[in-house]
Formats: sequence, structure tokens, C-alpha cells
Amino acid sequence: MNDKAISGASITITELQTDNILNYAISDNNGSFSISLNSKIEHLQINIRSMGFRTVVKIIDNKIQTLNFILKEERTELKEVLIKNNPITRKGDTINYSVNAFTKQEDRTIADVLKNMPGIEVLSDGKILYQGKPINKYYIEGLDLLEGKYNLANSNLPHKEVVKVQVLENHQPIKLLDSLVYSDQAAINIKLKNSLTFTGQAKVGSGISPLLWNTNVTPMLFSKKRQMLSSYQTNNTGNNVAKQLKKLTIDELLEQFERNDEKQDWLSIQQLTVPNFSEQRWLDNNIHLITTNYLQKLKNDYELRLNMSYLNDYQQQNGFTNTQFFTANDTIVLFENKYNQLYTSTLETNLTLQKNTDKNFLKNSLQFQGFWDIQRGNVQLNTANITQNLSNRYFKLSNNLKTLFPLGKQIATLNSYVSLNKTPQSLVVNPGQFNDLLNNGNNYNQVTQNIDLQTFYTNNSLGFTKGWKQFSFSPKLGIQFEKQNLESNILTSENTFNNFENNLAWTRSKLYFKLQTQYEKDKWRMELTTPINLHNYQLEDKPLQREQNLNRVNFEPRLSLNYDLTSFWRIGTSANIGNQFGTINQVHYNYILQNYRSLQRIDTPLPEMKNLGYSASLGYRNPIKSLFFSVIYSNTTTENNLLYNNQILDNGTMELQAIKQDNMRYSHNIMTRASKYFSDFDTSFTLSANYSLQDFKQILNSDITDISNQNWRFNGKLDTDITDWLNTELESVFQFSNSEIKGQNNQTITQQFHKFNINIYPKENQYIALKSEYVKMNLFSENVKNLFSDLVYRYTWKKKNLDFELEWSNIFNTKNYRTVNIDDFSYIETNFSLRPSQVLFKVRFSL
Repeated sequence: MNDKAISGASITITELQTDNILNYAISDNNGSFSISLNSKIEHLQINIRSMGFRTVVKIIDNKIQTLNFILKEERTELKEVLIKNNPITRKGDTINYSVNAFTKQEDRTIADVLKNMPGIEVLSDGKILYQGKPINKYYIEGLDLLEGKYNLANSNLPHKEVVKVQVLENHQPIKLLDSLVYSDQAAINIKLKNSLTFTGQAKVGSGISPLLWNTNVTPMLFSKKRQMLSSYQTNNTGNNVAKQLKKLTIDELLEQFERNDEKQDWLSIQQLTVPNFSEQRWLDNNIHLITTNYLQKLKNDYELRLNMSYLNDYQQQNGFTNTQFFTANDTIVLFENKYNQLYTSTLETNLTLQKNTDKNFLKNSLQFQGFWDIQRGNVQLNTANITQNLSNRYFKLSNNLKTLFPLGKQIATLNSYVSLNKTPQSLVVNPGQFNDLLNNGNNYNQVTQNIDLQTFYTNNSLGFTKGWKQFSFSPKLGIQFEKQNLESNILTSENTFNNFENNLAWTRSKLYFKLQTQYEKDKWRMELTTPINLHNYQLEDKPLQREQNLNRVNFEPRLSLNYDLTSFWRIGTSANIGNQFGTINQVHYNYILQNYRSLQRIDTPLPEMKNLGYSASLGYRNPIKSLFFSVIYSNTTTENNLLYNNQILDNGTMELQAIKQDNMRYSHNIMTRASKYFSDFDTSFTLSANYSLQDFKQILNSDITDISNQNWRFNGKLDTDITDWLNTELESVFQFSNSEIKGQNNQTITQQFHKFNINIYPKENQYIALKSEYVKMNLFSENVKNLFSDLVYRYTWKKKNLDFELEWSNIFNTKNYRTVNIDDFSYIETNFSLRPSQVLFKVRFSL
């Protein structure tokens, strides 16, 4: 048009004579555009469209080239049309979900909306999965304020402040490595409507049956230079806000597993198996949570972040368990009435300095954790009354440093992690147990188990990363060192002279060299990791005159391959060989009373496990059609050097000892999920299925027994808007569990969970919901059915941005819930006391 540049023209690349779009672009103010493509098709079709001009269609060769196009004017008479934006768009490795497209009238937070987005799954604990895999980062405007504890933002950030949710596929969190080291994991980035956002929510609720309260005050601030999220939450309505403090991203979880220095519970009281549905129906709590999280951008691209939280909770559990232990020759039945009181008090702080640019990376985190937990339990066993009192404390101070910087033509990486922790725990049981062993066969009043574990752990490494053509090479040399001292003793009220003490000195060290090689070209991505590990373990208990010294050299390679079949289809596979060794709680030469009916002595060589695993995955994601599909299969074969002898006595008490004998454990797992959003009908549909199988050997009452456990799970979910004022949600879950012991099939446990919600919007500012849950399962000799219903009415005062909500929960006042869980060699039937029918009035507003 008179040699003038045309901006905003739509350019698509398709297969010949089809509508299959391979990629697309929009021309800029200069009329220029650029399209990259991964395809081996010899010839392609380019289509150029712009309002007021004739469409251009041309066949081109699939090669790097520069083309010029001249568009001719063409008058177009427009008909009246209704234009709907595509709710999901894709640009490169970024998939954008429009928040407005997936928001329902009753939704309040961004977590509510994420549950409606195809391809994204939000688990009951708040963990986010994309295509069946956990995300590795959760950003708000590109900043990581919460580092893994993203449920705190997800559950409190009003969705009205969010314009879109971005899925960053193949996300490399360290910018310096972005072009060198690829990642096959995805991240979530929350894009806000405004560059300066002060938001959050405040909620106050009160109710009856008994006196109820629910308060949440969570202000947030997001700007280009600082972010802040603080919160005070308290309730006794069954809302477990402690889940908001759990680390959920895969990177943080893998680091915890590698260090193995998290809190260990050596001792316990006998607890009830909690129901596997909504916590708000059964959790009898009294919780207080205080947290503040602050991120400030400093000069020279540095960021300073402070995360602090304090949690105080009191929970009660009431019910009974009926346990059937299956041995090779007999079935032992144990019936227990239980009442437990659980007190939790936790303080955590984390101060982090970080710099993450294209030229440098620095991150240093100083962390403190303190746990002051107390548990009390009362068990009625036949005519006996057994009390348990547990003091379960833990303290840890740690520092984690990681830095990357250019060194010549390569990138150097330095890691250093140091931690000190202390675990003082004690358990008092009244009356005393295990009379034959602990008190010469005589009854006695009380037994006390004391544990004191002190640990020093450090892991330091130096590595380099260098790119060469399509390859990157990352060698790393490092050393781990762990020093632990375990002191334990069993004291009885009779002051017998039996010596049940452990004074174990444990030293673990590992020298390792790892070479990570990556290859990335066109549709292929390959990673080969070849670590060589030199392990040394030294164990010594001088009073017992026992010691071990173990040296091992292991080669533990891992290979992964990923291939993009098309722009929508992706396949992947991986294989690995790994070795694991026991921890200090798997080797102690004298007895430890774990709980009132479990006494353990593991006087054996150090456990050694060799794992051979492989997996395969197939994924499909089509943002244009809002269709996502994934299937993942994994298999693990574990070779163990020890078998554990579970000596189950007639009263259900158990003595565990380990025996040196090679054995194998086989595990198979397959899971698949498909989700589709029909924008024309405002309907989301999801189907998923999981299957797992485990085969292994166990010694039950001195008899070596083959055990096989199988589990199936099928899930379907349908969410549809029938009219403008009526929405329905239907979700069904079918679970089947079976255990086979020594060739004999035990009863298959079948469980069904059905949810049906009716959401009615009589007016724009009113919302009525009838929520129902139906649970059915077969127990040992009968079928059990439960129906739960809730009624919610919400009125919104839009001018003041206020919600007034009245909620009636458990309308039919269902008081008990019975379920069965399958353990390695037992079925455990649990009758759990539920929360009674209750009415709660809440006032909520966005800040």
C-alpha cells in the first residue's frame, strides 16, 4: 500500500493444503516478522492475512530464507460476528492461559482457577503438575518469592489481579545456563494486571457446633523492585493451612532427598489412619499460622529475600482400628480403640541473597528450623488401657551457597552446603510392654525410650560447564561428609539391670566425580550423566563392641532422551542405575522401642540397595484445541542385601530384626491423563488412570514369604456450564487394592468416591451451591456407604467488594467413616470420628 509497512498482519506456516498450523507470527511496526520451525517437511505453505488486504498463500521451501511480500488492497464487507479470544495460546516454549476464560463465578483465588485449566493438575496438598510432572519453579512476575512454598500465594492471591498464567516449558532457572544446559521441566509464572499491585484477602468467620472460628488476613505487595506476602491464619474448622508451608517444587524436593538431613521421627505413638478425602470433614484442629515473606531487589541485580513462619497446631483423633496381619500360616487380628492429642510448634527462617543474570549466578541461604512437637495417645486394647507420651523435638541450622561465574570460555560452579542438627526425642509408655525381654517376663508399670541424635553434614563441589556445537559438558568433583552420634536407652520402672543402650558413632563420606553431557539439536534432546562415587561408612558402638567399615566404588549412569515428533507430540525415555545405602536409623545394635507395640534391633551389615530403573513417556499438548494428554510408565528393580524378619506376636506386638540375605523388589507404575476444554460449551473434561504393582519378599514369623501388592485408580471429572445461571461439577474415583501373600489372594478392597456439585447463580452477585460426596467401599465382611452434603450461600456487595457467606457443612451429621488400607502384609480397617454438622458465617474481602 504505497510502499508502506503493514503491522499486525497474521502470518502462519502450515502443511500443504491443510489447516495444521506449524507456527505463526504477527508483523511488527516495520512490517517485519520472523518464524522459526522444527520440521523436516520439504515444502511448506505460508499464509498472510490482514484486514483490508487480499490474503496471500504461497508454497515455499523449508530452508532459511528472506522473503518479501506486497499485499494488495481489497475491500471486505464484514458481517456481524462474535469474536472469542483463544483461551490458550502458545509462543515458543511459553503457553499462556487466559485467567478470565477459566474463571467461574464462585472462584476467588488463583488456585481455584488453576484447577480448571487443561494440562494443569492441582493435587490435594497444593502441588501443581503439568503434563503429569511437578513444576520446578513458581514465579510471580518472574520473581521467586516463596521458593517452593508456592501454595501460600496460590491459595491467597485473588484471581482478579491476574491476567494470565504462563507455563514455561523446558525451563532452566539459572539464566547463565539457559543456552547451555536444557531442562525438560516446566515452571509457572503468574502475570499480574498492574505493575504495582497491592492485594490479598481478609476473611473472618464464626459458627456453632461447637464454637467455631476461621480467620485469614493475608496482604500482598508486588512491584518491579519488591514483593511482600504476610499472613496470619487461624481456624478450628478443619482447614489445614499448614499445607501452605510445605515445599512443593521438584528442585527443592530433590535437594532434600540428596542431603538426607531432614527431620526423622525415630519414635511415635500409635495413630489412626486418616481418611483419604477432604480434610475439612475429619480434621479436628486448632491452628495458628504466622508468616512473612519479603523480597527486595538491590543494586547490581542482587535480590535479598527473607522467609519466616511460625506454626502452632493442636489436633485430636478418635476412633478404632481392626488390623489383620497375614502370615504364611495364620492370620492375627488386633482391635484397638484410640484417642490421640497432637501438639505441633514449628519455627522456620530463611535469609537468601541471590543474583541471577546472564553473566553471573550467586545464591546463599541461611536457614533455621525448630520443632517442639508433643503427642499423647490413649489405646484401649481388650481390657487394658495403654497411655503414650512422646516428646518429638528437632533443631537445624544450615547454610547453602551456590555460585556460577565465567572462567575463560567456560562456566565454573561452586556449591557448599553445611548443616548442624539435633534430634532429642523420648517416648513414655504406661504400663510397660515387652515383658519377656525388658523385665524378665514380669508385668511392670512404665517404660521410657530416650533418643539423642546429633548430626554434622556438609557437601562441597566444584564444577565447570562448557559448550561445543550442540553439546554441553559439565564435569563436577565433590565430597560429602556426615558425622552422627546416636545415644539411646530404655528405662523401666523396675530399674532392671538389662542394658538396652545404643552409643553409635556413624561416619559417612563420599568422594564423587560426575560428568553431565547434553546434546540438543532440532527436535532431539539428550542427557547422559556418568557419576563415579567412592563411598566409605564407619560405624562403631564401643560399649557393645560392634563396628563396621564399608568401602564401595559405584558407577551410576543415567541416560534420558526426548524427541519432539511434531509441535504437539513429544516422547521421552530414561534409564538409570543407582545405589543406596542405609541410614543410621536402619542400623543400631541394641533395641529401640519405636512405639508401644514395635521393638526393633537391627544388628546386621549396612543395608545396600542397587536400583535399575527406566521410564518412558508420551505427551501431547495442543493449545489451539485446548487438548492435553500424557502417559508415563516407570519400572524399578531393586536388589537388597537384607531381609527383615517381622515377628508378629499373638497380641499384635512386633519385633523386627534384619537378616543378611539377597533379595529382589520389583515395582511397576503407569499413569495417564487426558484433559480437554470445550470453549463453545464452557466445559472441561478430564480422564486419568493409574496402576502400580510391587513384588517382594518378607520374613513373617521366621517364614520367607512372597508378597505382591496391586493398586488401580480411575478418575473422571466433568465441569460444565449448562446455562448462564447453572453450573455442574461431577468427579468420580474408583480404586481397587489387592494383596497376594505366598500365592494366596486376599480380598480385593474396592473404594468409590463421587462428588457432585450444583452451582447456581440466581443473580450476578449471588451464589448458591449444593455440594455432595458419596463414598462406598467393601470392608472385611460388609459394604459401607457414606453420604456427605454441604450447602453454601454467598452474597457479594460489589460496591464494597465484600462477600457474605453462610456455609452448612455435613448436613446429615455423618459421625464416623470406615476405610481399609493395605500395608506390606496387613489390612488395616479404621473407624475415624468425623467433624459434626456445623454452620459457619464468613465475611471475606480482597485487600
